[in-house]
This record gives sequence, structure tokens and C-alpha cells, in this order.
Amino acid sequence: MTMSLADDLPRCAWAGDDPEYRRYHDEEWGRPLHGDRALFEKMSLEGFQAGLSWITILRKRPRFREVFRGFDPAVVADFGEDDIARLLADAGIVRNRAKIEATIGNAALVREMADGELDALMWSFAPAAVGARPRSMADVPAVTAESEAMSKALRKRGFRFVGPTTMYALMQSAGMVDDHLEGCWRAA
Repeated sequence: MTMSLADDLPRCAWAGDDPEYRRYHDEEWGRPLHGDRALFEKMSLEGFQAGLSWITILRKRPRFREVFRGFDPAVVADFGEDDIARLLADAGIVRNRAKIEATIGNAALVREMADGELDALMWSFAPAAVGARPRSMADVPAVTAESEAMSKALRKRGFRFVGPTTMYALMQSAGMVDDHLEGCWRAA
């Protein structure tokens, strides 16, 4: 089910009428995203989102990018206790020690990988076959066999905050799956 907004474009209902959410829906969500750094950022932000609404993270994303130095894994991997204290004191981000420490630890794992390895690993779980386009949000799964397999593979390598639901949200936002609802102007 989609809704038409002031500009008469039918969108997935979750985009609502918040301008930032609409922009995110129209310009980012579901578009193929590649690159280790970009996917590390996406993984990190999806991890911070766990238990919160995505709009909260989206509104805080500029500050996240600033304090996590553009999500450069080589830089973030070297963050120490002083950086953790700085981040825990920053009201512009989600101040959760476990999520901050996971982001730093995940950065170290990405830094150890060959260039392009994270991208190749994550995209290897993108489903080959495209099923029927969802008609409503009820048709959109929270977890799939592919997101469970991605989560398992990442956890095996030591990554944290990469559960199957979080990884399915990443797959949607990074364009590994296309869950734009039937009738949405962005539906392929």
C-alpha cells in the first residue's frame, strides 16, 4: 500500500510525510550501495538503530559521520578509551557503550580484510531471484534465509550487532533486495 503526498508521487507508506524520510526513500533506500567504507557505515548505523526508529538514526547521521570520522574503518579501528568516553558524552549520537564498542571492533575487522572483501562478502548474500513485489508492509519480511546466512557469516568472523533482522534492514537499504511496495514510484 502506498500513499501519495504533496508532490503526488506514490511512495511506500513508511516514508510518511516527514521530508527527511521522503528524501531517504526517494534517493537512497533500495539503491545498490557498494564499497567497504559505505557498507561499514551502513552496518554501523543499522546496529545503532537496533531498538530505535530509523528516523532517529537518519536525523543523527550527520553527527555520527562526524564523530566516527566518516566511518573510515582504518581510523575508527584505532579509537581507544578516550574516544569511547568522548562518544558516550556526545548527545548528537546514540550513546550506547556496547554499540560504540561494537562499531570500533567491527572497524578493526574490516581493516584486516582485503580491499573490497566486505563488499563482496555482503553482496554474496543478495538473493538471485526476485519474488513478487510486496503489496503491503505485511508482505515484507523482517528476516530471510539470506539475512540469517549473512548474519551467521559475519558473526563467525567476529562482527557484532549484525543479527538477521538488522542485516535484512541493511539488505533493503543497500539495495540487495528491493522491497519498494507495488505502486511506489521507486518500484523497479
